[in-house]
Amino acid sequence: MKFSVFTASTPEWTPQEAAMTLAAQGWHGIEWRVTDQAEASEPGFWAGNKATWPMTGLEETLPEIARLTKESGLEYSGLGGYARCDDHDGVERVLAATAALGARQVRVNVLPLGNSTMGGQEPSGLSYPELFASTREHYEWVAGRAAHHGVKALVELHHGTVTASASSARRLLEGLDPQHVGVIHDLGNLLIEGWESLLPGLELLGPYLAHVHVKNARWVRTEERDAAGAAIWAHEWAPLAEGQGNVLAYFQALESVGYDRWVTVEDFSTEVPLAERTAGNLDFLRHAASAAGLTVSESNAADSLAKG
Repeated sequence: MKFSVFTASTPEWTPQEAAMTLAAQGWHGIEWRVTDQAEASEPGFWAGNKATWPMTGLEETLPEIARLTKESGLEYSGLGGYARCDDHDGVERVLAATAALGARQVRVNVLPLGNSTMGGQEPSGLSYPELFASTREHYEWVAGRAAHHGVKALVELHHGTVTASASSARRLLEGLDPQHVGVIHDLGNLLIEGWESLLPGLELLGPYLAHVHVKNARWVRTEERDAAGAAIWAHEWAPLAEGQGNVLAYFQALESVGYDRWVTVEDFSTEVPLAERTAGNLDFLRHAASAAGLTVSESNAADSLAKG
């Protein structure tokens, strides 16, 4: 098993700072965020994130992405793309970039629910069956293009989309080549929507289990009540060891299905300063993996960085 960090969760660092800091801490890899984003007066996870490579001009920045990654000694756990499956031009570009970098796999977003405003988009108004059918049609095309480029397109289990659960993702991809499409299983997202018992969900994905994201969340009671007078609860991100998701149990389930590949952290909690947060997360993951009986690969990034 290897550990990496998705740079959506490192907004205060430039790409060079992110690569060098994570390498020095002993991480195995990095998952670069790739998207055009809004500007912000202060760096944030979703706007003004300094560790994000823009889609505009992506092809011209590939040599710099490759240089920073190589010089740090980090590996690619994949690319954190935001191109949606119905944006064929965008998907083609991120698939080609993934192949050019040797990053092997990239997230290709599915369609959001009809009443969702994810990413600031207007709700489509379409029913779930309509959105699901459209996503399947587009992903058939995505699978063909991923095969052409020799890479894998990843569907993320994400609240507010047509694939919030392992069951829905398996149904979406059924019959497509698992060499070129797969699923990102995400502990934190499932706490918000799509929760299924961990082991059955992982077993259900079978050959489509391609990647794992780890973050944590918790539900908190608000001061508000609904029209019927019932309490209203809201979710918030939490540190890995403080949320409702049990990372040890998650790793035990991963061990049971023989998963020994990448685990990418995207910690959106803010209680602890960023550098302390990433270093602490790596220590926590190593302890959890050991307790679950998982073998963690040695990281050569710090040594490579020192030699460089």
